[in-house]
Amino acid sequence: MAIANGGQIDHTTAKNRVVYSSINLWSGFLFGIGLVAFIDEAVFHQLLHWHHFYDKSTTDIGLVSDGLFHAFSWFATVASLFMYANLRRRKGLWPKRWLGGAFLGAGAFQLYDGLIHHKLMKLHQIRYDVDILIYDLIWNITAVILIAIGVFLLLRTRKTSKKIKAER
Repeated sequence: MAIANGGQIDHTTAKNRVVYSSINLWSGFLFGIGLVAFIDEAVFHQLLHWHHFYDKSTTDIGLVSDGLFHAFSWFATVASLFMYANLRRRKGLWPKRWLGGAFLGAGAFQLYDGLIHHKLMKLHQIRYDVDILIYDLIWNITAVILIAIGVFLLLRTRKTSKKIKAER
């Protein structure tokens, strides 16, 4: 038996976790992107009506851009879950590494949205007709926190990976 992620696992699973380490990361990363994009689209675009993905044209164009954004979020989510199922089938799922990837993907997407979409490209703002500074700060600080959690989890799995490799 090998020790990984604080518990006992068999050597085959430990080995498979190392072999499929990058797939765990990328599956989680895609899931994080898809989940945060879905939440953004559902809450801020549909429920609150604060903005559309593309606000520089008509409402109809804004709705079409929201539909494409929604399709992207579900494509990322579904693709990540197929990867997740494949990892489970191969006994290579590494939950802590996968979750680290999910936090990293969620934060990276949110920071990209907040800096690139909102500020650089000016596709839309979080909200209009209000003092935007507090919204920008909350949006981007939350993104950095998500990224930090993801990096922390990924670094922890990296240490475990080195232990498993050393046991071989």
